[in-house]
Amino acid sequence: MNEAAATTKKLNLVLFPWLAFGHMIPYLELAKRLAARGHAVTFLSTPRNVARLPPVPADLSPRVHLVALPAPVVDGLPEGAESTADVPPEMNELIKKAVDGLAAPFAAFLADAVADDGGRRPDWIVMDFCHHWLPAIAEAHGVPCAAFLIVQPTAIAFLGPRWAQAAHPRTTLEDFAAPPRWCSSFPSAIAYRRHEAGWAVDAFRPNASGVSDIERMWQIIERTRFTIYRSCDEVEPGVFALLTDLFHKPAVPAGVLLQPDIADGNSSSRSAGARSEVLQWLDRQPPKSTIYVALGSEAPLTASNLHELALGLELAGVRFLWAFRKPSGMSAPTSSTDVAELLPAGFEGRTRGHALVWSGWVPQVAVLAHAAVGAFLTHCGWGSTIESLVFGRPLVMLPFVVDQGLIARTMAERGVGVEVARDEVDGSFGRDGVAAAVRSVMVEEQGEVFASNAERLERVLRDQRRQDQYMDELVGCLKRYKEDSC
Repeated sequence: MNEAAATTKKLNLVLFPWLAFGHMIPYLELAKRLAARGHAVTFLSTPRNVARLPPVPADLSPRVHLVALPAPVVDGLPEGAESTADVPPEMNELIKKAVDGLAAPFAAFLADAVADDGGRRPDWIVMDFCHHWLPAIAEAHGVPCAAFLIVQPTAIAFLGPRWAQAAHPRTTLEDFAAPPRWCSSFPSAIAYRRHEAGWAVDAFRPNASGVSDIERMWQIIERTRFTIYRSCDEVEPGVFALLTDLFHKPAVPAGVLLQPDIADGNSSSRSAGARSEVLQWLDRQPPKSTIYVALGSEAPLTASNLHELALGLELAGVRFLWAFRKPSGMSAPTSSTDVAELLPAGFEGRTRGHALVWSGWVPQVAVLAHAAVGAFLTHCGWGSTIESLVFGRPLVMLPFVVDQGLIARTMAERGVGVEVARDEVDGSFGRDGVAAAVRSVMVEEQGEVFASNAERLERVLRDQRRQDQYMDELVGCLKRYKEDSC
């Protein structure tokens, strides 16, 4: 094939994310961008997950095919549990075991696709961190693989490649309390706190699936031709060059993968002519007067955490919109009465008029785009952090698990927010710490600095031409490395 033909050829890609909606949604956004450039995408998951995905726009749906592989039966996993959203955090290891049970259905799918004469043979398989068994199946059929890791790239560098861990072993909590030797450019603050580091230590140990998270990631990166990340140079300067050097293969930014149609803010928040009650409530608040509070759907909150967070918001004395989620081990609230029972006595009455606690679905992107929102109190999931930065919202940060602590430190170094004070050993926090952090961003003078820095990042990340360029460069890599390994 000559160079001109290779440049114009449309690709056939298979995307296969980890069974968590925080992964499936970015994968779907990647699928839509590839489809918008004329490429065909098959998106793999399990039946219940496919049914719960948001619809693909009508103009792209002919090129995005959602395919459900049969969900494996795993001992100890509740019937119908097909994603991390269906189980408590301590059962996520069984979801990884379920992913491993998808190896045989995937092999059958790929064999059928490769044998098809109608042009269904994939040019690429793009997979997540946990599919360590997949490259061998793809190699047997001559199909190249790439990894798409939706977590913060800085966190991948911090965890490091296999050779770095062998040269400088880390086995204790203290080992993760400072940047590793191979990240000499990192500020000293980019590290786990003691109460967070247990996750990192455990990630190097086999879990109930029989394989450690790090071993899964290492095998994926080592056996794919390059690795794609949901980030860009403007958010994490220098990290892509570092990752390329550490793992000895290209680290490619995909951009922030926030849909272009939200760039006009509130207009995209209307669906079928209806505007959500949450947005109607925000319409009545003054500009930048309200802090949006959302800690994700899977944060390991306790009843005590909820009370301290609530009382801290009350003490801060600012307007707030709280996307309320149940604490760990409790069933989801189904009514305002259920919510009231989980909050401090009299809380809703004392905050009525300047606060809204909402237990239903919240259109987070539209909320962050709303002119009334002045900041975001977040668990620092990477997707939520990116969404906040795209709209120039400074952060009050309350990280819990995985890469969230590293994200919080990175954002603090960028000067776009502040963490809630925590106990170093057990990670507990109190109402006074919550109130102080909220007021420092929303009320006090330094909040202007946080807002200014966040708005500076917003201007860069809202440059759609630059974001499109990242995607075009990614497509170039897919075409260039299809025949040649790195």
